[in-house]
Order: sequence, then C-alpha cells, then structure tokens
Amino acid sequence: MRFFLVFLISFSFLFSSEITLTQKQANFIAKKVWQNEGAGKDKYLIWWNDGEDFASLGIGHAIWFPKGHTERFREVFPMMLTFMQKKGVEMPSWLTPETDFPWQTKEAFNKAKSTNTKKYKELFTFLKKTFSTQAEFMANRLSKALPQMLESIEDEQEKERIKRRFNHMLYKKDGGIDERGLYILLDYTNFKGEGTLKSERYKEQGWGLLQVLEQMDMRVTNKYKSFSNAAKAMLSRRIKNSPPTRGEERWRKGWNVRLDTYWK
Repeated sequence: MRFFLVFLISFSFLFSSEITLTQKQANFIAKKVWQNEGAGKDKYLIWWNDGEDFASLGIGHAIWFPKGHTERFREVFPMMLTFMQKKGVEMPSWLTPETDFPWQTKEAFNKAKSTNTKKYKELFTFLKKTFSTQAEFMANRLSKALPQMLESIEDEQEKERIKRRFNHMLYKKDGGIDERGLYILLDYTNFKGEGTLKSERYKEQGWGLLQVLEQMDMRVTNKYKSFSNAAKAMLSRRIKNSPPTRGEERWRKGWNVRLDTYWK
C-alpha cells in the first residue's frame, strides 16, 4: 500500500511537532480512518458497543461518557470538541466540550437513534459534516504524543530508545517524511491511545503507542510489519489481562485485520 501524502512538519525542542494537513490530505486520512473504525457506514458514526458503559463517536470512535460516569479509558470526544471550538467550527447550540453524552443509558441512546430525535439528528449531522476536521484533530493529537510519552519515562536511555523508534517510523532513510509510517502512528494513536494514561491499564500493563514502540523488534527489516507485530502482541496481552465480563476476545480478529493493513 502506498500513501501519496506530503505533510508540513516543523520540529521544535524534544522533537515535538506540529502536523498540518491540507484539505486533500485531511479528507484522505478521514476516509481511511473511518473505514478502519466504522467500515464507512453511517450507522456506526455514533455507536455504543455491547459490554461498554460509554459511546464512541465520529470517524475515530472517540469516547464520550454519560453524566457522572468514570472509566479507565481517556475521554477523547471532549478533547476533539475543544480543538474544533478553537478553530471556530460551528456546532449545535447545546454542544460544548463540557457537555456530557446526552443519553444516560444504552437503551435510552438506542431509542433516540431509532426514532431519530432532534438532538440525535443534530449530533449525527455535525459529525457527518466535520470528517476532515476530525482528521486534523487526530494529527494534532499525534503531534503531542512524543513529548507526552517522553515525559512519562524516567530512564534517560529508555527515553532515547522511544524517541529513536518513533522517528524510525516517521522518517525514511533519506531523512524525508515516511508517509505510511506517519499514517500508522496517527492511526494507532487514535485507535488505542498514547499509552501514557495510568488508568488505561489492565493488571498495570498498557497497550498504547508507547507500549507498541517498546515492544518493536528492530531486527525485523520491514518496520511496518515490526510495528504491526508489536501492536498485535500488546493487544493480545490486553485481551488476556482484561476482565472476563468485557468479552474482549470478540475484538481480536477485527483488531488484527486492521493491524495487518499497516504492512500488507
């Protein structure tokens, strides 16, 4: 697979980056991520998985909690709304980064969805119209991932190792941006997070970008396959460590199919 993308990237202290996408690039990424997350189908744009206590929204299935709900996972949807608010994106009058998910239970949500209530319709329309801006948010989130990961590591040698591996994925041997590597980093960060949140652990073991970079076998000549293999191992460990009531084994096949697209 070949990704014909040119990204405008400026690097600053600690190798942090600001990633700016053109409209064409944002549309491309939005389409690709939405295919990964929701098979490109409208019915998955606002979704509530069985066995979960929260909804997932948009092309990247950003988590959004009902009122009073707490979870181990990072609540990304309000972060995306903050990003959009700063960009001046028009949103429904009732929707702000401080708004809770409008329906307290899955049953109440399903009823609103099946009857296409005014609030559900407004939320769906907003998400449908902002695909490219959602992709821009994902790029912005990735730009902050490396500094965030490095800040979570105390050992200096480990910091250097993670920095090298991040840049190994991001760059070609000639120093130019590796478009496919960048897409993989962006997609996985959106998919399973940075790996720095202490609550995103089962048995004190994470599964985010940081853990995948730690797990990568640098002897594998195909770096995309090395990343894919490491991600599979981390998600397999997550499934093994997860509470049986969550039934996470049911997601293994779909997760592996997604990760195989990184190198096949």
